[in-house]
Amino acid sequence: MKSEPDVWSLEQQKKAGPNGIAWDGVRNFQAANNLKKMKVGDLCFFYHSNIGKEIVGVVKVIKKAFIDKTDKNKRFVAVQVRFEEEFLTPISLEKIKKTRTISHLPLIKQSRLSVMPIDYKSWKIIYKMGKMS
Repeated sequence: MKSEPDVWSLEQQKKAGPNGIAWDGVRNFQAANNLKKMKVGDLCFFYHSNIGKEIVGVVKVIKKAFIDKTDKNKRFVAVQVRFEEEFLTPISLEKIKKTRTISHLPLIKQSRLSVMPIDYKSWKIIYKMGKMS
């Protein structure tokens, strides 16, 4: 899940507390379809886009897709997410591109997509990278 840190940062997500916050405002059909596939308990990487361009932590889905209250036409959805953890080492887009085993990710090929899936093997690789100090 991508967010511009000057709009919504991991620090703000952390301050949202255990009830989390709606991940809303997604107006791309492909990204919205990815939101619809999320289940309660799914873990998501939190990526700071534009400023930083790095994965900085993990959030957890605590409520599955529901109509996005910010969408007047009621066509798009949101999910509720809460902060799980912050990485010791943020993983830059540049590092992801250089890491052969994860260079296939949609983050590289569809860089403007705000919500995208990740396969389990890539998840484990990135998660381990983020836990290293």
